[in-house]
This record gives sequence, C-alpha cells and structure tokens, in this order.
Amino acid sequence: MQDLRIVFMGTPDFATESLKALLNAGGNVVAVITAPDKPAGRGRKLTASPVKQFAVDKGIKVLQPEKLKSPDFLDELAALKADLQVVVAFRMLPEVVWNMPPKGTFNLHASLLPEYRGAAPINWAVINGEKKTGVTTFFLKHEIDTGDIIFQEEVPILPYDTAGTIHDKLMVKGAELVVKTVEAVSKNEVNPIPQPEKELKPAPKIFKEDCRINWQETDEKINNKIRGLSPYPAAWTELSIPEAEKKPVKIFLTEKAESNILKPGEIYCDGKQLILAGTTSQDLKINELQVAGKKRMKTEDFLRGHNIPEGAYFI
Repeated sequence: MQDLRIVFMGTPDFATESLKALLNAGGNVVAVITAPDKPAGRGRKLTASPVKQFAVDKGIKVLQPEKLKSPDFLDELAALKADLQVVVAFRMLPEVVWNMPPKGTFNLHASLLPEYRGAAPINWAVINGEKKTGVTTFFLKHEIDTGDIIFQEEVPILPYDTAGTIHDKLMVKGAELVVKTVEAVSKNEVNPIPQPEKELKPAPKIFKEDCRINWQETDEKINNKIRGLSPYPAAWTELSIPEAEKKPVKIFLTEKAESNILKPGEIYCDGKQLILAGTTSQDLKINELQVAGKKRMKTEDFLRGHNIPEGAYFI
C-alpha cells in the first residue's frame, strides 16, 4: 500500500475519519483536495473544512479548487502523479479528474448500493424504516453512484438509532472499508461487480418542506421521520396555541406512548415533564424539541420555561 501515490478528496468530518485511517495504515497520501474555505459563525470568518484542518496538521499538501475543470487545477493534479484517487463525501467529479490515475478513482458511499443513490442516503434509510444500511466502495463512472462495486459492509439500524448515530457508525465502518479497498487495489486483488439494475429506493437531497411532520400519519412513520432527520436538518412542525401566533418547533426525539386518546396533531401536556401528540395510531411522546430562537431541550427542561395550554395543536 505504501507504494501507491494516493490523492484523497473529501470535505466533512465523515471524510476526515477515512483520511485518518489511511494514514494510520501507512497510506502514502500525497495530497488532499477539499472545498474552499467558507464563511461560518456569527462573525462570518473564513473557516477551513475538517479535512483541510486535519491535512494541514499532518503536513499534507492541500488543493482547494473553485472549479474542477480549471486548467491550473488539472495541471497541479496531473503533476501529483497519483496512482489512485479516493473520494469520500466530496462533490461530483468530471471525467477528466476521475479518469486521471492509472488505477482509477473509487468512492465511499453511505448505503448498500444500488439502494439509496443520492445526496442523503443515511437520512432516507432511517426515514423509510430500514433495518439495516451500510457502506460501499465503488469505482467512479459517468452516472452518479452507479459504478462497479468493490466492497460492502452492513450496519444494523436499531430502533433508537437516528441519522446522527448511524452517521457516526458508518463513518467508522467506512474508514475501515476505505483502507481495505486501498490494500486490495495495491495488491491487484479487486474484482468489481456491476450494480444490478432494478427498482430502487432513491436518496435525493432533503429540502425544508421534506422535513415537515404530517400528523395524519402513523406513529411509526412519524417517529421514523423524526429519527431520520435528527439532529440535522431536523423534523419540524408548527405549534398552534389559541389566540397566539403559530411557532415553528423542531422535534428531535420521540417514542411511542401507551395511549391512543388524541386526535392527529392534538397535544396533551402535564405542564411538568410530559408532552404527547396525536397521530392516526398511537400517541407519540415528545422527548426533545426546540422552539425557534431557543436551544434544543429535553421536554422537562422545555416545560420549566414554556407553557402549552389546553387546546394547543401541532399543525
């Protein structure tokens, strides 16, 4: 593996774990390609991506192209003479980039391909109530997430898992799979398998309206949606209180209640530690929520400073 000259492409924490694992395994990472620094926080200070921060700390050359087809960037990339490129949580690459190294370019995707191709595979797997997901390495080709599969590893989705906990599990499992894939490529021991063509569950980008809770659904479907969007971008609803303005509310954690007494969206609150919301089946117990302008709180903490009167609804 040390004989391979590797260029690593990635941006968020999910990718940093794979880069770290590659270096720990003795990988010869000659450069990192990551997103340009972006304004962040209240002061809008330019901030480096997690991958850049890690690479700089390790003394690895960093390139941050605005445009991946820029002649200057392509010249710099070619000069690196990479044998292999590894992509984890990066943007779509043009063919002139992914076709450059002699041993190809492979990507780590956070699903068991061909299911859940797209931008939000972790969220949609949990939203859809899947019992398992996983990670896949595959060689890039023209159509996104369709290349020949190298390796896959499964990860169970447990009843209490959220998109956040699954993200962290796949981040670690994916890093292990990246190392396994690079080792196999270095030994010429890969036998890629074409992805089967069948009716598939997609994983498109999630927009704000996709996150709105529909209380005219079952407790299971609503709970899965809340888990699949927690902690980010978060499921939301509106709190309607008689003779008051509606307030947007994000809900991060729920569980099925024993009762089935409330109409869809109807709220029961004991004023101390319990908020129940009605669905078309069992009531849901709200465990963590956030009102606009406030921080995320457990229900009992929320109720110390907020009153939900009788007649309130989620809509």
